Amino acid sequence: MAYVISDDCISCGACEPECPVEAISEGDSIYVIDADTCIDCGACEPVCPVDAISPE
Repeated sequence: MAYVISDDCISCGACEPECPVEAISEGDSIYVIDADTCIDCGACEPVCPVDAISPE
């Protein structure tokens, strides 16, 4: 089960450097998590200032 970023994302980029497998990238309007790459470690979730990241 991968983590997902909701539409609440403010594109601050805080989550991207936290991902140990580089599964997070900047999308068109919000950051996105590649479900195939995500290892479900949760490192990104606590750094999100708007709580936009959660388990799928």
